[in-house]
Amino acid sequence: MDNANSASSFGLGLRQGVVTLVDHNPAWGQAFQLEAERLRAALGPAVLDIQHIGSTAIPAIQAKPILDLMLGIADFDRGPLLEPALAQLGYDYARNAGLPYDHVFGKGVARTHLLHVVEHDGAQWHHKLRFRDRLLADPALALAYQALKIRLAQEFADSRAGYTAAKQQFIDDIAAPRS
Repeated sequence: MDNANSASSFGLGLRQGVVTLVDHNPAWGQAFQLEAERLRAALGPAVLDIQHIGSTAIPAIQAKPILDLMLGIADFDRGPLLEPALAQLGYDYARNAGLPYDHVFGKGVARTHLLHVVEHDGAQWHHKLRFRDRLLADPALALAYQALKIRLAQEFADSRAGYTAAKQQFIDDIAAPRS
C-alpha cells in the first residue's frame, strides 16, 4: 500500500492552515506504529525513541486528523541533518513552525503527519510526554482539553497557528513538572 493510500485509510489528512476536529479513530494507533517503523528503518541509529503524542494519541477526545509523532535524538542541533532522509519519506522541514525547541517536519500537502524532532530525555521530550500521559490518566482533564479545542477550532477555523498558540497556556499548565 503506498503512503498516500495508507494515510487516507487511517482517516488522516487536513488542508494546511485550517482547523477541523474529528472523532478519534482507533486506527490512529496502528498508523503511528507503521510510521514509527518507517522512520526507524530510514534513520537508523539516529532514532533513540519515537512516541505518539498530540490529540490523536488520546482515545477519548476529538483531534485534527494529523498524526503527531515525537522523535528523540541525542543532539538537538543535529535535527536538520535528518532532512534528506525524511524528504525520502515525504516529509518537508517546517523551519518556521514557531516551536524553537522542536525541529518540525510535515508530511503531505494535506498534512497527514507532523514529526517533532527533539532532544531525547530533554525538557521538550518530558513536557510533551507529561501532557499526553496526564490526559490519558485523567478523563475529566482530557474532556476539558477537548472543550477548549472545540471552542478554539471555531474561533480559529482558518488559522492553525492561532489555534495552536491559543492552546499553549493550557498545555504548559498541564505539562508543568510537579513537585
